[in-house]
Order: sequence, then structure tokens, then C-alpha cells
Amino acid sequence: MDSINHFQIAELNIRIIFKEGSLNSMTLLPSFEPFRVNELKGDLFFQLTIDDSLRPIPKKRRERIRAFDTGNGDTIVDRIDDGGYQYIIKNINGADCCLLESDKNFRECKCALNGNYNMRSFGLNNALMLIFAFAGSRKQVLLIHASLVRQKGYGYAFIAKSGTGKSTQVSMWLRYLSGCDLMNDDNPIIRIIDGEPFIYGSPWSGKTPCYRNAKARLGAITRIDRAEANSIEKLPPVEAFTSFLPSCSAMKWDIDIYNRICNTITKVVETTGIYTLHCLPNREAAEVCNKAISR
Repeated sequence: MDSINHFQIAELNIRIIFKEGSLNSMTLLPSFEPFRVNELKGDLFFQLTIDDSLRPIPKKRRERIRAFDTGNGDTIVDRIDDGGYQYIIKNINGADCCLLESDKNFRECKCALNGNYNMRSFGLNNALMLIFAFAGSRKQVLLIHASLVRQKGYGYAFIAKSGTGKSTQVSMWLRYLSGCDLMNDDNPIIRIIDGEPFIYGSPWSGKTPCYRNAKARLGAITRIDRAEANSIEKLPPVEAFTSFLPSCSAMKWDIDIYNRICNTITKVVETTGIYTLHCLPNREAAEVCNKAISR
């Protein structure tokens, strides 16, 4: 019998099905357990079926779009002649971990996994992140690369290139500022609901195991910029858009999806303060930032 599993992530309904008799199971996705629900109420956001008998689409039916480096390995993208997509997800060693096939809107997806437990878990998690990010364009949802701290019911997201110090800034808030807790340390989710931005924890949190089914109003987004002294500036709209865009998962080669994601980013810019924090990795930086952006 197939294993059918239901989850709510950012209050969106997801179904994951493991085909009977395969090597795969929910043991590949331990970070999803906090998001599990017994049944789904309302519309289905997307469904993914894991079936290792899946084979690549014939070459005559697909066109190579590009291969891109995720930082953890290459992902190869082909467009299928029916408007859908095929992805091959490789790990940092160049090994094929997952073959993913989706329809154009990323509602109905299926994948085949390959290799040992670590390869299968890596491939499946990355497939789910891809699906979530691109299906999200239909729902004013953004999967972003950020560290997320909550204070007094508001979520404050810190964005930066890897290694620049977003997790360090969040750790300063947790250590020195009252009433703070960590919601996610790598891939939180922003969702516009009735014109208002909210931010959520997710099953993806990088090297920090923080998988919380938590929700907050979006308080601010702050880009970290290393500097010799601590200061902060609120960005004007155009600069705010260009500062925030690189932190959002997007598909520039799909005009419909990319335009919807840009429209959602514009809504975030219109409703949320976006800042640049020029800072040292110290307590004063957290205090300067908190004073400027906290609600």
C-alpha cells in the first residue's frame, strides 16, 4: 500500500506519497514531522509522488534550459513540450540524487530518488524546496534565504550572502535582546494574506535544526553588510526591491512564474521596512538594529 502523508507548511496543504515497495519513506524527511496533519482541509497546494520507476522524459520531448550551481551541487533544468519541467538534482560530489518532473504550475509532481540514505534525503528535500518555491508564485508566497528571529509577535528576517553574518546577527538578538526566539535559520517563508505580509518557519533550516511550525507578522527585512562601525538605513522602494530579490527563490526562465514572484516582492516592499545594517558582529549592532526596526 502506498504511504500517503499530509502536511501544512505556511498554512498551505501538501501531500507526499511514497509508492509501495520502494526504498523510500518518511524517514528521509524528519524535519517535516512538526508540520504533519491527520487530514487536509481546503485546497491542495501541491502533491509529490515518490516513485523510483520514474524515467527521464525522452530527449525529443524536452529542451535544455540551463544547469545552475546551488552551492550544494548542480541542478539541471529541462522544459518539457507540455509546458512542465524536468530537473536532475546532483549533490556536491556530482552524483545524481533526484529526477523530478512537474507540470507547469507545480501542482502535480513526481520524482525518483537514487543512491544511499544521505543522497535520497538530499535529493528529496531539494525537490520539495523547488516545488514549494515555484508553486508559491500562484499564492503570493516566497521561499527566502534568511535567518529569522521573532520578538513580540513580529518576525525579523536577516538576509546576506552565505558567511556574511546573518546567523551571527540573529544570535546577538537571542543573546542580548529580551523576548526573542529563533523561528528558522535558513529558509523561512513569506506569505501575503489579505494584503498583509506574514512569515513562517519551514522544514528547511540549513545547518541549524530549527524546524518550527510557527507564524508571525513580518516586522522587517534587513540585509547585513560588514562594516567598521554600526549604522542602519531604511532603503527606498527601488533599492529595497533590488536588495531583497536575490534572497528569493525564483525561475527567471519562466516569465509567468518570475513575474508573479516579482509582484509578490513588490507587495512586500510596499508593506514592510527593508533595511541595510552596516555592522560589526557585536551586541551594539543588535541594539542599533532593534531600535530602528522593531515594532
